[in-house]
Amino acid sequence: MIQLHGHELSGNSYKVRLMLSLLGLEYEWVRVDLMQGVHKQPAFLALNPFGQVPVLVDGETVLADAQAILVYLARQYGGEFWLPLDAESMSRVVRWLSTTAGEVRQGPEAARLYHLFKVTNISLERAMQKSEFILTQLDRYLAERDWLELGHSTIADVAVFPYVALAGDGKVDLTPYPHVLAWIDRITHLPNFIGMTGILEPVIA
Repeated sequence: MIQLHGHELSGNSYKVRLMLSLLGLEYEWVRVDLMQGVHKQPAFLALNPFGQVPVLVDGETVLADAQAILVYLARQYGGEFWLPLDAESMSRVVRWLSTTAGEVRQGPEAARLYHLFKVTNISLERAMQKSEFILTQLDRYLAERDWLELGHSTIADVAVFPYVALAGDGKVDLTPYPHVLAWIDRITHLPNFIGMTGILEPVIA
């Protein structure tokens, strides 16, 4: 069975949990206590020398990095839907994985780390500037489409979604970005969607 090593407050762990759920895959959740430094202990470092969650174990395959894990799950279990193989479509999706590791990480994710986890070596001013930039870009982009690429949900949406949806934890207001809010709502209504602390599952009447 697939194992996912992660922490319940980690947005990167959550995006992998979300992808596993969207694909209908069973897995074992292995909690890594970040507050106690378990991710820096030898047993975990044997899985990921970077000392970061999440880590996915699927048989003999051991993968770290949330974006890499999304690619693996999409290609291994998702057919062509979540990550197509043709060059242009794949490139368009992968672009957003880079955005996730760049602007989203430097903006909403960094602001959340500062406020929620008291990581004080982060420049809050820079994080807020980066947040405004990427959210403005996303809102303009989503004004003309429902999904980031290809006219349907892909791992691009799954990758970008968590730390944008969790922006409030970093005291980043999403109210000025109605198209982003509508996109967040669409994602929460995907079949098999699951939430986490700070991201509620929709009430289905």
